[in-house]
Amino acid sequence: MRELLGFDARELTPGVVRKIVKLAAETRSHKRAAIALSEADVFTSAKTVERVVLDVGGELTERRDAPQSSSPLANRPENVPALAVVECDGGRIRTRQPGNGPGVTLEGKGWNETKNACLIRADHKTFDEDPKPDPPACFLEPKHVAKIAETEALSVAAPLPKDEAFPDKEDPDEALIPPMDWKPKRQVRTVLSSMASSKIFGRQMKREAKERRFFEAKAQAFLGDGLPWNWSIWQQNFPEFTPILDFIHVLSYLFLAAKAVHEEHDPQAAWDQYAVWMTGCWRGEVDQVLEELSAWQERLGHPPDEAKPTDPRQIVATTLGYLTNNRERMKYDEYRRQGLPITTAWMESLVKEINYRVKGTEMFWNHPAGAEAILQVRAAALCDDDRLAHHLETRPGFPYTRKPKPANLKSEKIKS
Repeated sequence: MRELLGFDARELTPGVVRKIVKLAAETRSHKRAAIALSEADVFTSAKTVERVVLDVGGELTERRDAPQSSSPLANRPENVPALAVVECDGGRIRTRQPGNGPGVTLEGKGWNETKNACLIRADHKTFDEDPKPDPPACFLEPKHVAKIAETEALSVAAPLPKDEAFPDKEDPDEALIPPMDWKPKRQVRTVLSSMASSKIFGRQMKREAKERRFFEAKAQAFLGDGLPWNWSIWQQNFPEFTPILDFIHVLSYLFLAAKAVHEEHDPQAAWDQYAVWMTGCWRGEVDQVLEELSAWQERLGHPPDEAKPTDPRQIVATTLGYLTNNRERMKYDEYRRQGLPITTAWMESLVKEINYRVKGTEMFWNHPAGAEAILQVRAAALCDDDRLAHHLETRPGFPYTRKPKPANLKSEKIKS
């Protein structure tokens, strides 16, 4: 009878479960969730929070992977999106083999990659001419660009000396940068995250897109960086979508290449070179930039097999390869006319939101169940369609009923 009323053997009411899951999704740890719950007169332990997250995360995983005829997590909209945008990227999570105690890692575990995606319904408008032929001012602010390049680009690149990167200017106040009216505006975002392989994750993305009628949209865009698995997912699951390489990554590679070809420590020449190449790519003149980079490669020479990643010859070669491999996804002037986004800003922001909950030097998740459970709960909490709340309100109690604790163990005090 207690199970029929929505209780399990640990006396957790549906209301308590909802509070536990929502706080576990938003706070930095299960322990912090338990502390926050105590302020709401719900007294439980971090272990109980962990068990509930594992249960609900498992339910979300089952619904995500259920046959097409089953109840999906996504809400099917009445209207077709004006613009459907799909973006994906990797994140980081630290895992351990289960049953080895807190913080214990085994060979083959430790840091692992998560797969993350956002599917965004956006407004849409097109233009007869390029609405933004000149790059935004923030891409021509030396310190701002140097910060982007060090954060986003080649992890092998040598860090820039502090205060010596390029000509001194005031740090740009981002609040003063005018909004770009041509950019599409986000309406509804849903989120996917998983430890699955890229092949399986691509199928998860495709199912979500189908439920949200993305394949019926007039305008469709798929954005990613240079990771090969991003474009494998696009090719296998979203070939109808316009593929777009994130411009921020292009900017970063060009910045490092410009720095490399002016190894005589001429900051102004390096900056001028970057500005020319970046502006060229912004305007869709990729072939011209490739031609100039090739000329520099011939002048510097091709990198030998033993060249270090920071060798200027290697940096230029890497940049050349990156742009050559992605040149068909760099028609930025055309994309702006079509009213499509050209950066993965939505995705970059989302990865930070997911990493906030799952990534940290003191955070370890059992592999794979614990890691997958927290990713499902966090992803559902970040969706604009309130799918986590809807799942918690409609779930039929606990499908994972546990046996009561032995009588000689102190029971936890739970208040609804």
